[in-house]
Amino acid sequence: MNWWVYVIRCGDGTFYTGMALDVNRRLTRHQQGHGARYTRGRGPLELWWSTGPLTRQEAMSLEIRVKGYSHAQKELLRGH
Repeated sequence: MNWWVYVIRCGDGTFYTGMALDVNRRLTRHQQGHGARYTRGRGPLELWWSTGPLTRQEAMSLEIRVKGYSHAQKELLRGH
């Protein structure tokens, strides 16, 4: 299976990082309020960045790394 790591920019300017098999489906779930508790009520939600395909292990490792990025570092992901 191919996994993807993604970053969502919330309406309040904060970021949420996750991993999924289908990023577009997962974003839709977040937008419908069925995603992570963090993103609920923080709309509008925008897919800011994603990368893949990755193995599950690679995606888990990258997700942890990206979650450790500063806000400024996540802002810079958009250009990559």
